[in-house]
Amino acid sequence: MSRLVLRASTLLLDMDGTLVHSTGEVETVWRLWCRRHQLAPGPVLAICHGVRSREVLRALAPQLDMAQEVALLDELEINHTGQAEAIAGARTLLAGLLSERWALVTSASQRVARHRLQSAALPLPALLVGAEDVVHGKPAPEPYLLAAERLGLAAADCLVFEDAPAGITSALRAGCRVVQVGNDTPLHPAVVAVIRDWREVKVALGEGDSLLVTLPA
Repeated sequence: MSRLVLRASTLLLDMDGTLVHSTGEVETVWRLWCRRHQLAPGPVLAICHGVRSREVLRALAPQLDMAQEVALLDELEINHTGQAEAIAGARTLLAGLLSERWALVTSASQRVARHRLQSAALPLPALLVGAEDVVHGKPAPEPYLLAAERLGLAAADCLVFEDAPAGITSALRAGCRVVQVGNDTPLHPAVVAVIRDWREVKVALGEGDSLLVTLPA
């Protein structure tokens, strides 16, 4: 198998669907929320993956109190999801990286993100950009631009791993290179590589303190 080697200053990683299997958990939470408000779950489940709860609420339930509903969804997340499962190879790869060499950029809140990483026995990065840290969530470029800014890096020097269309679009609009996690077919023509899971990724330290990331071509 041919291999692609990319150089990056740091890795910016999505969480749900990228580091942790959580499709079922996310849908469970939204189904519970819909039941509470007597809403049909179909329209919610069609748009909820990869975006903040705020964007879903603005689109489908703008009449509700935003702060109250976001807090409710976080409580449902903490109290009604089971043990999180790390995507294959994620734990090994992150264990080999210093916490300063990767950051989490997620549509989940800081509280939920930390809970999910801990539940999946994954380490915490030095930088975590969550839902409450930005005004405009994915697919807007703000989450990845903010992560790069806080790291003191240009977006082009960051390599992003994402699984959902909203996150891929966010990272590309920010000027980052993007590796897609899961789904054999690229979701955007600008994706540089597609991996099935983290066992296909190797990261080593290169010259000038950069990371050398080896991927399937």
